[in-house]
Amino acid sequence: MQVLKFGGSSVASAENISKVVDIVKNKTNTNKIVIVVSALGGITDLLLQCANLAATGNETYKTSLQEIEVRHLTTVKELIPVTQQSSVLSAVKKLCNEIEDICNGIFLLGELSDRTKDKIVSYGELLSSQIIAAKFKAEGLDAEWKDSREIIFTDSNFGAALVDFAKTNIAVQQYFAAASSLLFILPGFISSDANGTTTTLGRGGSDYTAAIIAGAVDASVLEIWTDVSGMMTADPRIVTNIKLIPKISYQEAMELSHFGAKVIYPPTIQPVMSKNIPVWVKNTFAPEDEGTVIQNESMKNGNAIRGISSINKISLISLEGSGMVGIPGFSKRLFEALANYKINVILITQSSSEHSICVAIDAANAAAAKQAVDTAFAYEIETKKVEPLFVENDLAIVALVGDNMKSHTGIAGKMFSAMGKNGVNIRAIAQGSSERNISTVIAVSDVAKAVNVLHEAFFETTYKQVNVFIAGAGNVGSKLLAQLNQQLDFLKTSNRLVIKVVGLANSKKALLNDEGIDLNNWKNLLAAAPVNTIEGYIDTIIAKNLRNTIFVDVTASDVVATCYNKLLQKSIAVVACNKVACSSSYNYYQQLKESAREYTAKFLFETNVGAGLPIIGTLNDLISSGDKINKMQAVLSGTLNFVFNNYDGKKSFASVVKQAQDEGYTEPDPRLDLSGKDVMRKIMILARESGEKIEMDDIANNSFMPESCMQGSVENFYAEMEKQEAHFKSIYKEAAGKGNKLKFVASYENGKAAVGLQHINPEHDFYHLYGKDNIVLFYTNRYPEQPMVVKGAGAGAEVTASGVFADIIRATHN
Repeated sequence: MQVLKFGGSSVASAENISKVVDIVKNKTNTNKIVIVVSALGGITDLLLQCANLAATGNETYKTSLQEIEVRHLTTVKELIPVTQQSSVLSAVKKLCNEIEDICNGIFLLGELSDRTKDKIVSYGELLSSQIIAAKFKAEGLDAEWKDSREIIFTDSNFGAALVDFAKTNIAVQQYFAAASSLLFILPGFISSDANGTTTTLGRGGSDYTAAIIAGAVDASVLEIWTDVSGMMTADPRIVTNIKLIPKISYQEAMELSHFGAKVIYPPTIQPVMSKNIPVWVKNTFAPEDEGTVIQNESMKNGNAIRGISSINKISLISLEGSGMVGIPGFSKRLFEALANYKINVILITQSSSEHSICVAIDAANAAAAKQAVDTAFAYEIETKKVEPLFVENDLAIVALVGDNMKSHTGIAGKMFSAMGKNGVNIRAIAQGSSERNISTVIAVSDVAKAVNVLHEAFFETTYKQVNVFIAGAGNVGSKLLAQLNQQLDFLKTSNRLVIKVVGLANSKKALLNDEGIDLNNWKNLLAAAPVNTIEGYIDTIIAKNLRNTIFVDVTASDVVATCYNKLLQKSIAVVACNKVACSSSYNYYQQLKESAREYTAKFLFETNVGAGLPIIGTLNDLISSGDKINKMQAVLSGTLNFVFNNYDGKKSFASVVKQAQDEGYTEPDPRLDLSGKDVMRKIMILARESGEKIEMDDIANNSFMPESCMQGSVENFYAEMEKQEAHFKSIYKEAAGKGNKLKFVASYENGKAAVGLQHINPEHDFYHLYGKDNIVLFYTNRYPEQPMVVKGAGAGAEVTASGVFADIIRATHN
């Protein structure tokens, strides 16, 4: 005998029911087939809605009743030939009238008991099963309809009745042994108590009905037909790259279903497991798909984890107090108090000090749990031996499940590491001695990120997805986007990285797309994006809570720089081209570094000094390997080097500066470069990275710019430089007359830093520095005489963007 169960989505419409009939026809042979069906999709909720509206005196329940009746009558008319509709329509009408009578009674009494609820919701399955039985008969199949309440018996715990298996098994066996038909249609979910009163097996109980029958008759197979092609490694509503689980053990399936996997109802496994009856999970809408088989042993595929599951709407209750230490019986009393209120415990964890015990329960029971426990421990609370029960809400459980986890080292460490690196705070942890499950309690807002992170860590060994949010779409930002777009395929193939630019903002607008922005059309998309502020953009990034998030700042904005700490504290990596943060107060710089360490978030700013040159990286490598920086000499302004390499007195100094700006070498305001302030920032950042506590006021600046040039607007700046051409020409002639070149040099030695224009003779390392090149000389304990030199292009949007790109790649490394 085969038992097939079809869920609500499988029988939601006449079209779907026809698919069910086709599936069953393909199985019809000399063996008996039992079909268990749920209510039409959504009907159970509608029935409960009617009852609740009636109980509150709301007459709109009549509208919902009408909707229920029309839907079933329409299904009959679409499904059954006209000549055979009469009896079925009459049966549907009769059942709908009964529902109406009960709701009218609820309305008059203003009362809705659990017993009445069970009676009301039972009509969903009674209606669907009789319609489906009629369809089979209309197709020429000898289908026999049987009321499940006549063969499945329970206690009187309405809403979640417990099955009397001894009585039920005998009734089921006797009925099917005596029946001559080969095809049987039964309503799922419903049963009856010793008095013949309707009970239900709990939401999702139609699976359980099928399993009870399969176990009783020793069926050859139980098939659960639903709207997905088997059990998956994670919830497809949360994870896009889910994978089918072809084979899974009974125990693994129970764990996954208990912790939120909706494909199968948790109690379903028990009746078939003892009989070793295989359970297939199949897709009504893709019957040719392989599906998942649940059996005695799971598949040995080298992966210790079979799946990831989650339960939302969890509360964590904690009983704490010094009076608990070493005193037996506290746990017993806690669980008794909860049991007396019929509160189910989902997860338990206790500290080894016995100072506290935490229990996870359904959030709907949190208030009742507090009342129950505080009452049970009233004396201990009054005498300060324990604290009143502490309740935390808005939590969820995320669990790893797998038989192969047994004695497999490193699973828990990998799990906690993956979650921690993405800023998922774990409130409680539990693992059974079977080592089949590791459960964590986390904030419900972190569930999607946590499940995706874990799925990536344990199942997606091929690719790592990184979500990038960019602030700044100007010169450097545009080049960065072009470079990213060019390299996406290469990174996927070579580095196994899937980089998605999911956010892009300028000072006025923010473009967001969790699936990834089209980098071929970002300009038009950003222009059409809604108005937003940078602060609003940052808040949205945090609220989205995506895994493996990197924030990239290619602005020069003070406002953006002040947001870094907020991002780092959410374990969001920050890549900064913007020098404002690292050159602001030392306290803020240090705070950012500490936040990056504390929250395991990368804070990278290589392009703050030398554009794409590996200057900061080299400095950090020297320090990390135990070397000590004694002195630094550097030309750190590509702009000033370009200007002094191209100024010879033949063209005006102002025109050479304008050329540098036009070619993209200067800051948006060139006075930052010409004043030496930008170089001051850079040498300060290098000094700080070498371990020096230094502020801008500690740096000497021997400026060559007349004060009059630094006043007013940028236009005034250029006009005033033209007026001061004689000043610039004299500076040039003085150096040239000695056979020297002019270089704006930054230096650091013995805790002191200075910047200023210097004459460089032909023997100096800086003399042959051309174009927009930068150079840094590191004098260290290991390089005391012959310094380590980093030299190359130190300005320009293209090389700066490439440096930012490199930092993004570095930020993806764990």
